[in-house]
Amino acid sequence: MPEFIDSILKEHRIFFPSEEFKRKAIIKSMAEYSKLYKKSVENPEAFWSGMAQQLDWLKKWDVVLRNDAGFFKWFEGGYLNVSCNCLDRIIKSGKKDKIAFIWEPESGESKTYTYGQLLKEVCRFANVLKKKGVQRGHVVEIYLPMIPELPIAMLACARIGAIHSVVFAGFSYDALKDRIQDSNAELLITADGSFRNGKVFPLKGNADAALKECPTIKNVVVVKRTGSSVNMQNSRDYWWHELIKEKDIKDFCEPERMHSEESLFILYTSGTTGKPKGILHTQAGYLLYVYQTFKWIFDIKDKDVYFCTADIGWITGHSYIVYGPLSNGATVVMYEGSPTFPKPDRFWRIVEKHKVTIFYTAPTAIRALAKEGDEWPSRCNLSSLRLLGTVGEPINPEAWVWYHKVIGKDKCPVVDTWWQTETGGILITPLPGATPLKPGSATKPFFGIVADVLREDGSKANADEGGYLVIRNPWPGMLRTVWNNPDRYKHTYFEKFGVYLTGDTAKIDKDGYFWIMGRIDDVIKVAGHRIGSAEVESSLVSHAAVAEAAVVPYPHEIKGQAIYAFVVLKNGIKKNDELKEGLKKHVADHVGPIAKPDKIQFADDLPKTRSGKIMRRILKVIAEGSTDYGNIMTLADPGVVEVLAKNMVK
Repeated sequence: MPEFIDSILKEHRIFFPSEEFKRKAIIKSMAEYSKLYKKSVENPEAFWSGMAQQLDWLKKWDVVLRNDAGFFKWFEGGYLNVSCNCLDRIIKSGKKDKIAFIWEPESGESKTYTYGQLLKEVCRFANVLKKKGVQRGHVVEIYLPMIPELPIAMLACARIGAIHSVVFAGFSYDALKDRIQDSNAELLITADGSFRNGKVFPLKGNADAALKECPTIKNVVVVKRTGSSVNMQNSRDYWWHELIKEKDIKDFCEPERMHSEESLFILYTSGTTGKPKGILHTQAGYLLYVYQTFKWIFDIKDKDVYFCTADIGWITGHSYIVYGPLSNGATVVMYEGSPTFPKPDRFWRIVEKHKVTIFYTAPTAIRALAKEGDEWPSRCNLSSLRLLGTVGEPINPEAWVWYHKVIGKDKCPVVDTWWQTETGGILITPLPGATPLKPGSATKPFFGIVADVLREDGSKANADEGGYLVIRNPWPGMLRTVWNNPDRYKHTYFEKFGVYLTGDTAKIDKDGYFWIMGRIDDVIKVAGHRIGSAEVESSLVSHAAVAEAAVVPYPHEIKGQAIYAFVVLKNGIKKNDELKEGLKKHVADHVGPIAKPDKIQFADDLPKTRSGKIMRRILKVIAEGSTDYGNIMTLADPGVVEVLAKNMVK
């Protein structure tokens, strides 16, 4: 039986929250965390029932939790409206004139929406949807860039009981077509185009191509964003700005009474093989979970200005730009462009301009910005920041330390959050006023979450022994099924161990801290040893010369698989064979000789999606000497692939 390698990085640094931060925090100590955590896992139904009292219910629930043959139901018999809890409830608390969204476009003037203004926009568009025949339970596909109409459309769907399915605007028409066909959507919302790095991307053109094979779509609503010339099909395509101004469209829309377990949204997540899975989230449990996690993990205060850099096309944007922050009455910065356009200080300029207090981004972005040098953030006033966060993948300890030191000035706790599309919200995380931080560790489970690491045979792994990360108990924000495919839900998530299988590998150290090692399918099997790609990448990035690294397997006639590393050096570092040998030794010293890369290729850039994720699938093809890359046009820079292939190490 293959073994997981027993070590990630030998990380011994610990960072404690300041006394001042602890004093003002909602959760102030590990003793407080431990007491509340114990209560939450010993009697989860009482815990979540108590938390649910903070939402506005149209009718209280009858049963907190029911297991229906492996399909979990929360708050059955209860009725509420998610849109009301994010808007009407906040306005009722006296925050009608508080800013909900600060929209920062790629170029041009920023725009703000108060909670009162946002409610009016949502209601008007909800009435437009109803006029176009959208009813409770219908699916609305949303293919929009990061513009205010995106959250407005989502909240309008929630208000009338329609199910929204957002498709990331960086996806091609094929991806859009597949998602529309699987969801059987009846109405599509898109834009004439989107801006990215000063260029215009033809969203309407992509939509037109997809709709040739999507007969379920009856109406298309188009937002005028770029002013590009587009084809508008009679009796199918309508301009958003014209529909919203029609005389019979009212400023208020009566919200639907939605049962706790009715569908709220479908969000598709790609597997390594097969068609994307439509992850289904429902009303009350999802809302409660993102409400509570946002409140405690980001330690939210009324005067905070919160900036999450994710795209709403992903789950992070759903949970921690829209539903979590709005249900807490927070002020959210929403940014349209990339981190480096027009210059690598774009994020830091936004922080300075809007006096951002909480900043939440991906390790990919942190590494890319660190590579540009400290001078970019040092030119900006970042003194408003009090809390930093990371999301999306494990963060290398050295990138964590740079983020803490250069961006947080050694005073901002870093909440390194682990979770998934399927989990709805954050499951493993520090609490910033309580948790001592170890760079690279997601630390401890959130309240109500029982996480564990198992061996192949289902037995519990020892301390520092890698294995399968599982969640032993249900939680309110969890997915309810895979859309139109309940068998896939059971097979993918519950068949192997009988508890929720995350698909990630992890280890738990002697202090009970969780270290995420990467996806199960990111594991490289070298001579029978299973090595997480994240641990090798973390080791490479901890070297003083390295800005970014990605490792993939390639076939090896003796070992079965060997490790091929793509390494991006910091500015000014010379590429040479001596450095390659030094990096190999560095990995051997930090992880173990078995994890040493056989091949290292220096690169100026790596193939990334527009959201910043490294496409290891493409790197694996290059390492294998193949050219079967698949569709690369959704990459931020497709030209990177050709350069890497030309320079591959033979």
